[in-house]
Amino acid sequence: MRPKGKGQNDFLYFDYPTFPFHRPPEMDGQEVIHPVVIVGAGPVGLTAALELARRGVRSVVLDEKDTLNDGSRAICISRNSFETLQQLDVVEPFLDKALGWTHGQCFYRDKMIYRLEMPHSGEERFLPMYNIQQQYIEQYLVDKAADYPDLIDLRWQSRVTGLKRNSQGVTLKVDTPEGEYELQSDWLLAADGARSPIRKMCGLRLKGDNLEGNYVIADVQMQHDFPTERRSFFRSSANPDATILVHKQPDNIWRVDYQLQEGESAEDAVREENIRPRVQAILDMIGHQGDWKLEWWSIYTANTLCLDDYRDGRVIFIGDSAHIVPIFGVRGLNNGFADAVNAAWKLAYVLKGAAPECLLDSYTPERRGATLDVFANAGKSARFMTPPTPGYALMRETVLSLAVDNDFAKKFADPRQVQPYTYADSPLTAFPERDVEFDAGPSAGSPALNRKLAEDDYLLDHLGRGFSGLYFSDDGNVPGQIEELFAELKVDGDAFTPVVLNREDHASAFAAYNAQSGTFYLIRPDRHIAARWKEIIPQEVEQALAVTLGGTA
Repeated sequence: MRPKGKGQNDFLYFDYPTFPFHRPPEMDGQEVIHPVVIVGAGPVGLTAALELARRGVRSVVLDEKDTLNDGSRAICISRNSFETLQQLDVVEPFLDKALGWTHGQCFYRDKMIYRLEMPHSGEERFLPMYNIQQQYIEQYLVDKAADYPDLIDLRWQSRVTGLKRNSQGVTLKVDTPEGEYELQSDWLLAADGARSPIRKMCGLRLKGDNLEGNYVIADVQMQHDFPTERRSFFRSSANPDATILVHKQPDNIWRVDYQLQEGESAEDAVREENIRPRVQAILDMIGHQGDWKLEWWSIYTANTLCLDDYRDGRVIFIGDSAHIVPIFGVRGLNNGFADAVNAAWKLAYVLKGAAPECLLDSYTPERRGATLDVFANAGKSARFMTPPTPGYALMRETVLSLAVDNDFAKKFADPRQVQPYTYADSPLTAFPERDVEFDAGPSAGSPALNRKLAEDDYLLDHLGRGFSGLYFSDDGNVPGQIEELFAELKVDGDAFTPVVLNREDHASAFAAYNAQSGTFYLIRPDRHIAARWKEIIPQEVEQALAVTLGGTA
């Protein structure tokens, strides 16, 4: 929602593009069966298209709008997601625009009681978290899609109104400004959001819990000197019985989230005349005495909902179409990025004949497993931020009051931040019994750790487009039989990418991976560890690669 009197192109900080409708060849009688159609040109759908394109797979992306989503929406991108953006070769504009942060502050009755510090060191290329409005996220991904004119067909002003499916593919009915047409595809990725029409057309519904509490979110432009840190307020003078969150964004835009107090009407809460005094009270509380402008606002409820299965035949659900998670801990978009990459790399290998279709059977256990992990952690945060019962309210009040003067209680006031999920129980994780040989380091199924190798040179920079491996050698030499193994590990023409690390130059990587000379980590295309060996066993490496491609050892 936007202030009264503001036109479609009257925005404070962002110039929204207008994307024209281009008549597709199907409307002129051409029969084309596309490898992949993606419904939804938000961040998740665009990420999937880019991941497919860099693997040489064509896709058509449909979106009913003629522009980008308005308002800040999802604003926090994690380090792991920035590593994904680096893989997609689109990270530079994000780094130029986004505001990185490592700290947060928690206030109780207007007094700071806890300062969060997220883990970070010079070994990492990226900060733990970055704030950037969703308009910019989408714009940069759309701009990158233009680098693939033969592989990404972005079709705006195209609304899906019908869906037919069989074991070989899908047929969509698409409504456009010039009429309807049918679009055929081998596979469909549904990235059409929380209200997913594709999900409804498949007769599926999300299951789970609707949590307590409504939150108004508002974008405010103002000059304010507070650093880029997340601030959370409990029992504050501006919202005595409910919670407030404040985030700094680029362009002097501040995101203000405030929980509605008991008895407040959600319908009344989003009226501009009610929002302005609430925002003013919050700005007064944080000490802002200057002018400010209201740019955009919306309302949300925290939910933990997901599908039983994220794949329904030739339809794969990614992002909010598959799950709705509480925003506490900034998990929604970051999990959507991981969904998109997970589904896309597997689909690419299947379409190119490098893996059997059963590889896609691993998508649900991996990504739904990640969702359930989010529910467990974000649910705890949500119950703290918005207590659902008097008992939870009493517990929160006790924790906050104790945290004023007692360090042991402070950590309980920290909303848990998003962490990448470990696919420990994935059918693609091979030789888990080898994990017991390690005392530390990332286990099989975990995302690979980044480590600084030299100035502006980091370990994950060296991973290839396909499968990669980390080989640890005291002196940097690789035995002949291991070199032969690396040369043979090709999948669909993609050369295997070995990264050789020596102890003298890469001591921090040796320590992080609990490595000795001869240690080997097999890395999947999505940077997750397929298997690891304290001492490399060539035959098992070949077997692990087969397992990770949906086969058997």
